[in-house]
Amino acid sequence: MGVYAGTFDPVTNGHLDILKRSLQIFDRVVVAVAQSTPKKTFFSLEERVEMLKIAASDIANVEIIPFSGLLVDFARKIGAVAVVRGLRVVSDFEYEFQMALMNRRLSDDVETVFLMPSEEYTYLSSSLVLEIAVAGGDVSQFVPAVVASKLGERFGERGDGK
Repeated sequence: MGVYAGTFDPVTNGHLDILKRSLQIFDRVVVAVAQSTPKKTFFSLEERVEMLKIAASDIANVEIIPFSGLLVDFARKIGAVAVVRGLRVVSDFEYEFQMALMNRRLSDDVETVFLMPSEEYTYLSSSLVLEIAVAGGDVSQFVPAVVASKLGERFGERGDGK
């Protein structure tokens, strides 16, 4: 079993692509939604978990649960043998590599597996999706329908919440 962790704020089609790819390697994947992070999240933990459950409802062998604390401790607790991480661009690599090495230092029995998304998602990030939504842009091609709907509720057509 693998564990795919992140803030998923919000979940994008790129996240779902990595999730599907990880299921080609692991028989089961737990999507671990980070409760507390150094980043300030736009959506609450409950909203992020709910959106992920809806977005991934048609993907077999996936469980979506919140977590807090160290990821390697969580991975060991649930019996995961590896952490799945997505790499979009070269700039992701340095941070992800450093995290993988630190996780290995904390727990050498949990591996890190890096997966690249489909080319169509290499530019996609939750931050960019939020920027587009705030500016009133259409994000429906970048995120699952449930996320586009939630963002529409927050920002309306103009993107300013009015």
